[in-house]
Amino acid sequence: MDKKLLLLGLLRTGSMHGYQLNDFIESTLATCVQIKRPTAYYVLNKMQDDGWVEETEEQEGNRPPRRIYTITPSGEAAFQELLRQNLAGFEMAQFTGDVGLAFLDVLSPAESLALLQQRRMIIQSFLEETLAIPQHPGSLQLTIEHQMRHLTAELDWLDEIMARLEVT
Repeated sequence: MDKKLLLLGLLRTGSMHGYQLNDFIESTLATCVQIKRPTAYYVLNKMQDDGWVEETEEQEGNRPPRRIYTITPSGEAAFQELLRQNLAGFEMAQFTGDVGLAFLDVLSPAESLALLQQRRMIIQSFLEETLAIPQHPGSLQLTIEHQMRHLTAELDWLDEIMARLEVT
């Protein structure tokens, strides 16, 4: 549902070819959403089958033809419905890294601290990458800000855990 909502929402801004869609996602939303290029094309094809998206071909010079995607009126209706469902719903976030924390006491505090420092550097890198995303007008910026809040909270929480290990 979220992938369809994302792609339809982007197509509402104008017709785009797959590379444009993927480039925008990778350059702007990569730290906020997970959608691989093959998945995006798969979802676009499914939405075309559903009548939500139309595809046309465009050719520039000697380059191979590329497919241009345009949202249809039924795609707009589907977008509106998916948007309302998404905004009204909530899915609990699950952190797969927490499974290791359940067994943290198996390792020495020094080793645990060193491993969590590595994790902290990765999270800090994601935060810096997210902070480097240019400001976007309108509500698209809310997605980026939400990710920044999560990463900042994760760093704060991790600092607390590491401080406990340092006392041990």
